[in-house]
Amino acid sequence: MQILQLCKKFPYPLKDGESVAVTYLSKALHDLGCQLDLLAMNTTKHYIRPEDIPADYDHYDEIVLSDLDNRIKAKDALFNLFTKDSYHVVRYISGNYTEKLIQLLSKKKYDIIQLETLYLAPYVPVIRAHSDARIAMRSHNVESEIWQRIAQNTPRGLKKWYVNLLANRLQKFELDHLNDYDMMVAITERDLQQFRKMGCTIAGHTTPIGLDTREYVGDESNAVYPPAPSEGGDFSLREKLSTSVSPPLEGVGGWTTQSTNQKSLSLSFIGSLDWMPNLEGLTWFLENVWEKVIEKYPNITLHIAGRNTPHWLQKKAIKGVIIHGEVEDAREFITAHPIMIVPLLSGSGMRVKILESMALSRVTIATTLGLEGIDAEAGKEVLIADIADDFVQQIGFCMENENALAQLGARARTFIEEHFDNKKIAARLLEFYRT
Repeated sequence: MQILQLCKKFPYPLKDGESVAVTYLSKALHDLGCQLDLLAMNTTKHYIRPEDIPADYDHYDEIVLSDLDNRIKAKDALFNLFTKDSYHVVRYISGNYTEKLIQLLSKKKYDIIQLETLYLAPYVPVIRAHSDARIAMRSHNVESEIWQRIAQNTPRGLKKWYVNLLANRLQKFELDHLNDYDMMVAITERDLQQFRKMGCTIAGHTTPIGLDTREYVGDESNAVYPPAPSEGGDFSLREKLSTSVSPPLEGVGGWTTQSTNQKSLSLSFIGSLDWMPNLEGLTWFLENVWEKVIEKYPNITLHIAGRNTPHWLQKKAIKGVIIHGEVEDAREFITAHPIMIVPLLSGSGMRVKILESMALSRVTIATTLGLEGIDAEAGKEVLIADIADDFVQQIGFCMENENALAQLGARARTFIEEHFDNKKIAARLLEFYRT
């Protein structure tokens, strides 16, 4: 099968969810015998020099890049207010990209043209005019839903009005183009059903983000260190979770209890901090959770990594918080800390960093919203916290139950192997494409 992937940025390096989602699926499709080409926007924000593409990034027969300056500009944003267009979308409309798309369609015959995210929808008429290939929209999120949730969490005022405007225009664009494609390929079943409710009537399939677990080898011990003498503690959470641990640990309620006064524990947060849901969630965590945590556990540390870390966060001195900025190796960073927090309050789709954390046998503490599309069991493979006190309690549980972390991490790894193997996921998508 001949497949052309259209992307709004080049999917390398693998430092964000979109790049991981695109790369692992395309690699798996290639391994299953498909021939793939890639036409990617080479944006100012995620620019890559062609010579920096590694030699082993070779699962595409042809890679075509199209330079695009898609930076948010005050003048353009102002003029956009006097139109009915979605400012999110118009920043990805490019004459050069259109020309290169036509060139590819003119010289090759494709079976499937896979659009990676809603922002490629403006190119559907071009495809229809120059190809009889079937078009699949691989939607990484319900895009308008992300901005609706952000708007709900934005305080009243001019900013809230503007975010609502952006959300409403994006939603209109999403609805207007919902059935322009031949197939809707959603990241989660929940997203696919949401598209159905919005009026999507075309063939649909769920293709979650998959990982090649051979590339995720972590430290399964996941120990809290240094150990301290047993002194007892708060048993409410321990009793609630004890039934999910097998074999049971020694101690009250099936758990080992230890003093937390002298122990240290490192937590991690990683995510692009120019993506508003990530920054929103992290800011909320620092303002509403961290002070309570550091007061109760003075030796604990939180390590924050992410592309485009805002200047105010880099300068802000917060006890126990270490700002790393963009890290070279996300997997190495995640592995270095036993616990990952995902305090997501808005967003849609699936969080790749949770999958990576679980694949590396880390313990993940996430909101229910953050876990959308990942049907892991609370207390067995992940820990869930939706309000500030939940996060404090779950972090406290990790401090007090060293041995439980290894078991949670091991079960998390097994869960990823069973449900998010990229080869199995790609095989199901290929079967859908062939029907």
